[in-house]
Amino acid sequence: MSLSRFLPIIVILFTLVSTAQNKQILYDFDEIPQSLNLNPGMETDFRWYAGIPFLSGISGYAGSNGISVNDIFADDGLDINLKIRERALNVLTPKDEFSTTVQLEYINGGFRLSDPSIFYSFGGYLELDNITYWPQDYASLIFDGNADQLDREYDLGDLKSRGFMVNVMHFGINKKMDRNLTLGIRGKIYSGIVDYSSSTNNGYFRNTLGQNNRIASTLSADLRLQTSGFQDLDQAADDDAVGNEFIKRAFLGGDLGLGLDVGFTYHLSETTTLTGSILDIGFMHHSNDTKVYSLNGRATVEGIQIDILEDFANLNTDFWQDLVDEVEAAIPFTTNTNSYISFRPIKLYASIRNDFGQPVGNTGGQINCNCAAGATAGNELRTAYRNSVGAQLYMINRPRGPQAAITGFYTRRIGNILALKATYTADKFTYTNLGLGLNIQAGPVNVYVMADNLLSYQNLAASHYASFQFGMNIISWGTKK
Repeated sequence: MSLSRFLPIIVILFTLVSTAQNKQILYDFDEIPQSLNLNPGMETDFRWYAGIPFLSGISGYAGSNGISVNDIFADDGLDINLKIRERALNVLTPKDEFSTTVQLEYINGGFRLSDPSIFYSFGGYLELDNITYWPQDYASLIFDGNADQLDREYDLGDLKSRGFMVNVMHFGINKKMDRNLTLGIRGKIYSGIVDYSSSTNNGYFRNTLGQNNRIASTLSADLRLQTSGFQDLDQAADDDAVGNEFIKRAFLGGDLGLGLDVGFTYHLSETTTLTGSILDIGFMHHSNDTKVYSLNGRATVEGIQIDILEDFANLNTDFWQDLVDEVEAAIPFTTNTNSYISFRPIKLYASIRNDFGQPVGNTGGQINCNCAAGATAGNELRTAYRNSVGAQLYMINRPRGPQAAITGFYTRRIGNILALKATYTADKFTYTNLGLGLNIQAGPVNVYVMADNLLSYQNLAASHYASFQFGMNIISWGTKK
């Protein structure tokens, strides 16, 4: 396989800002149909809706909690090598991450049938996700070498990276159980395009005093890189057929998997509401165009050893090659095409919300009148209010353990046309993340736009986190009669 030409393209895609990993502004923003993607148990008052193809859900996210682009490349008169040492090598740890998530909806819709208490939704989107942790000991070896580092143990487990590009097709059912409780479930089919994972590495490299030479080097390695899809796309690039191969792998011609989302909304009182959801409980089976690279074993070498008296007649022998062969025999590098299973990064959302202020009028089909929520269940209509305030929790499973974020929010509804949601979020990337979401309803046309970490927009290069969301839908309000 010729990965050298194709791999840089994937790396560039994985490192560009192109859906926010934590969509805290969109979550529980009931006016927007895409909120169902974050909580299939959201209360709905849509008769039907249709997303504008390729425009219903566009979003981008990138984050690095330990360093920013500006830290290294700012025009501040300092030598770049000094900045790399002082702001990266001497500061970053294996807990620091570089991550991106990209998501593009190409179809999304929902409808009611004969039972108005049930709402069905469906859709498809492309998702690209990558996370790489700072490989601290690898970086030290690359920049400083191992000279004068006797008895220092370099941890090979510092290398942890995971990424994929996948097409997700989904179908969900949302059911109003009674006046207080709404439940939802969504099934997903994953069709893998590319995948790579190197997140279970172990081992060490260490220098000690030797017997025959001054230094003895010990390498104990259990390293593994699993990939899928790269060879097919690389070959398609040679044949000028990348588009055809991409579409083939995206629509059930690549690796396949199954997933599940579940969620709920529960009213504790007339004005206090709990919500929660768990997303992407699923897996993928990678058996199509797989390549697995591994390095496993242990060896201690003391460099080239020559006995002049014994080897004088054989000085033409390639002693360096003998040393390489010795190491390769003890620590074999192997490749195979075995299948493997990967699990999706599970996400959890939860919120508590309190509504207050003047009630929102029921005219115009505004979602917050909860017309469908009450009427379809055969109960009185629940009063909706112009203001909401609350808190949200977000968690995602990552290679080095769960990551969490907590958000406080305020939502303001102005008539049936405009709704605003302001958020403050604290997570590992920043403690000053202010976000704002705007939803506009112009007749049947729904437009929303959201931006995160607004304070960083003064200098994006110095930001540790940036994200945005945008979408357009056509919505028919009210229940099916």
